[in-house]
Amino acid sequence: LRFDEKVRVVVFKSEVKGVFCAGADLKERAKMDDAEVAHFVKRLRNLMDEIAALPVPTIAAIDGYALGGGLELALACDLRVAASSAKMGLIETTRGLLPGAGGTQRLPRCVGVGLAKELIFTGRQIDGQQAFSMGLVNHTVPQNNEGDGAYQRALTLAKEILPQAPFAVKMGKLAINRGMEVDIASGMAIEGMCYAQNIPTRDRQEGMAAFREKRPPNFIGK
Repeated sequence: LRFDEKVRVVVFKSEVKGVFCAGADLKERAKMDDAEVAHFVKRLRNLMDEIAALPVPTIAAIDGYALGGGLELALACDLRVAASSAKMGLIETTRGLLPGAGGTQRLPRCVGVGLAKELIFTGRQIDGQQAFSMGLVNHTVPQNNEGDGAYQRALTLAKEILPQAPFAVKMGKLAINRGMEVDIASGMAIEGMCYAQNIPTRDRQEGMAAFREKRPPNFIGK
């Protein structure tokens, strides 16, 4: 996906009705020794980092349970859409663990330190509406009869992104992601570097021409 220039947006959904991702298989985990567990969690953390680093926007469609590593997967995405009936939580402390695939870092960056600590310390599960109220998800929708309400809303959101200039969207994502990790002056410099890369693109010229000619732009990602 990273190297496929035709990909504009990636939507993560589950084929299992009622479950987005239930997290690690603890029965499988129980058979591992300490070294195997450490290796497994490191690989999982690396996977989440790879997802977070995808150059195109990513959307998690949470139509059911997103628990433990399942919520960490959703947090690794840029945007999250949840059915109001979905259940989410970093429940690791209820199993004698702590989030190990990015949850302790991405949740506070998403909802703030105080709320993240409360959710992680208690292992509490919340529904889609509660998640929306605290900013954990971008949108919440009533679940439909097919059980894919969040996925359908995610597709609508993806279709809002698709017409926009692909390279500009990629640079916007990069500027936000890198800028969030540094002070604002450094962030401004990062934005400037990303903007400079966008200036010579054909899409920028097309956007200006379309504005002058009062027509929709035809972006090609170049």
